[in-house]
Amino acid sequence: MSLAGEERKQVILNLLQLQGKVRTPELVATLEVSSETVRRYLEELEGDSKLKRVYGGAVKINVEREEPAYVQREVLQAEEKRRIGHAAASLIQDRETIVLDDGTTTLKMIDTLVMRKGLTVLVTSVHTLNLLIGYRNRGVFDGEIVLIGGRVNTKHYRTSGSLAIHFMSHFHVDKAFLVADGLQIDGGITAYEDERAMLSRTFMKHAKQSIVLADHTKIGTNHYCRIAGLEEVDIVVSDVAPPKEWHARLEEKDIHWLVASPLTTQ
Repeated sequence: MSLAGEERKQVILNLLQLQGKVRTPELVATLEVSSETVRRYLEELEGDSKLKRVYGGAVKINVEREEPAYVQREVLQAEEKRRIGHAAASLIQDRETIVLDDGTTTLKMIDTLVMRKGLTVLVTSVHTLNLLIGYRNRGVFDGEIVLIGGRVNTKHYRTSGSLAIHFMSHFHVDKAFLVADGLQIDGGITAYEDERAMLSRTFMKHAKQSIVLADHTKIGTNHYCRIAGLEEVDIVVSDVAPPKEWHARLEEKDIHWLVASPLTTQ
């Protein structure tokens, strides 16, 4: 196949990544090719196990059934997560009480949020806890740190389970920062694991404002456990704009979508 053909197939995959599905008429208009050519591209991509064809188009294949270990998540979309973390931390005001969901994206918030004065930060992540303790001991961070107690998940370096949910039920926070494993306009926010999903729901229940962090690989995907509907979220922070098909629904649900700007290097 020619280079132009390969580029068009990549456009299809990019749209699938963002939207979760593509329709043949839309691809005909976007790629400026015939419907027969689009069907051929979809057949070839399905043959390469990149998508699944359905009537009128194709849908994304969710390959991952299990959450990657922390050491694997740490290196995935690292620059995008850094941008998202910086943008999310900019939403925090001095002397607020916040809870940070476990995740390598929320970990990227720490370098910025430590500059705020008088924060109280609730965490489940061992890595986030250690980073905050280090900043506090060096005099960089003057806030309070609260570890949400519970069963320790050694694979993901976090606390979770019924004990963590019970612990969190005694607190109220200004902002809850949640990490989405999957995010869809109708399917809502989803997670790989039921214990994490239930704890995230508890965070939202006890927060004045719920903010979801999701890089482009999470948009259009869904997983086993539903955390909440997208209409229950106040702000989504991502490295990309929402799919254009979502715009009207986001406005209808009164959800603000914040696109994280590229960070300048010194």
